[in-house]
Amino acid sequence: MTESDTLYLGLISGTSADGVDAALVSFEHPVPRLVHGLTRPWPDALREDMLTVAQGEARIDLDAFGRLDVAIGQQFALAAQDVLAAASVPASRVRAIGSHGQTMRHRPHGLLPFTMQLGDPSVIAEQCRIDVVADFRRADVAAGGQGAPLLPAMHAMLLAAPGHERVVLNLGGIANVTVLRADGHVLGFDTGPANGLLDAWCQRHRGRAYDHAGEFAASGNSRPELLARLLGDSYFSQPPPKSTGREHFHLAWLERQLDGTIVTPADVQATLLELTACSVAQAIGQHAHAAVDVLVCGGGVHNPVLMSRLRDLLAPRSVLSTASRGVDPDYLEAMAFAWLARQRLLGLPGNLPAVTGASGPRVLGAVYRAPA
Repeated sequence: MTESDTLYLGLISGTSADGVDAALVSFEHPVPRLVHGLTRPWPDALREDMLTVAQGEARIDLDAFGRLDVAIGQQFALAAQDVLAAASVPASRVRAIGSHGQTMRHRPHGLLPFTMQLGDPSVIAEQCRIDVVADFRRADVAAGGQGAPLLPAMHAMLLAAPGHERVVLNLGGIANVTVLRADGHVLGFDTGPANGLLDAWCQRHRGRAYDHAGEFAASGNSRPELLARLLGDSYFSQPPPKSTGREHFHLAWLERQLDGTIVTPADVQATLLELTACSVAQAIGQHAHAAVDVLVCGGGVHNPVLMSRLRDLLAPRSVLSTASRGVDPDYLEAMAFAWLARQRLLGLPGNLPAVTGASGPRVLGAVYRAPA
């Protein structure tokens, strides 16, 4: 089997932790091609445990932390097996799995910066009988970078429009933008919260994991005074390179901004949606003023209320799903980790220092060999 007809498999559970995205990817053509993708939902109890730890809502002992690492790894392995079965592809066709894991902490600042993802890659390699590449972010952090975002290289491969400036917007738990300059230069950074806060508030007040079609937000009205307080967080005014996560933008952060203000749950949801739209629009206006269009991927692309608000704020730029350019918006991130696994095995860099702020290109990830 040659390198060109070998498949790679990417796995990720994003900040929203709504499921493990699995993407089977071919590199036979000049640009990566999605062969098959699916999402395996998290078991409710495990998802609750993960979010409790990720948001810093509770302390757990080291034994519980170790068990959580293994439990997450088992679900990642099942997602990989699911996508292979759905595509009728044997494990022997897959050169490697690129597993991002589930981020529990992302602290790229301070005297001892670090980033931490769980999902034991040895468990995945053992259960799938496929080599696994994991731990993609720490080499970049060690080199002085943010360790994020890592998607811009994939965005550039799949969606660049030579001679035109374009933005790729990923609306996951956190929103991030990739600015694809007309001259080929790439900029990327996290703009702030997206689905993470919206989902958490909806879960608390509606008992649903996410706001289906933005209905909860649409039932309320954005509150300007609350929005101003939220946008006053220092993160929004920081220059790139920058990245953030659930450990910063979580419900406790929101409650501090509410500070006893009487606001209906629906109005808070509407304000959180406006926060996402405004922070994205401000970032694009500041760093991609020449962009002619914005291509959107991630779970937020399915929220028509959010997409409509983005179109209003970003006009006259067009705002479209990446599907309009033939790229599945739900599996673009997982595809990127299949590509990163391939880069690691080829001994090639996976980061863009201009994006992450690292001191130079770095080969990312560690290899966990499958049993013979």
